[in-house]
Amino acid sequence: MKLKITTVGNSAGVILPKELLARLRLDKGDELYASELPDGIKLSPYDPELAKQMEVAERIMHKDRNLLRKLAQS
Repeated sequence: MKLKITTVGNSAGVILPKELLARLRLDKGDELYASELPDGIKLSPYDPELAKQMEVAERIMHKDRNLLRKLAQS
């Protein structure tokens, strides 16, 4: 898909077609993340930093599940 860079105030921007927004499940006001890859830039609604944090949280919750269960009961 070819996109054109356009002027937005004093900046530059890319207008995403409705079809692309629908495929990404995005709407106006949503955040889009740019990740640099060896062969270019990847745009995604997926936040890689949040995913890393969630992996750590899930490991802790699994490791300390008995303690967390006891804390939830009190």
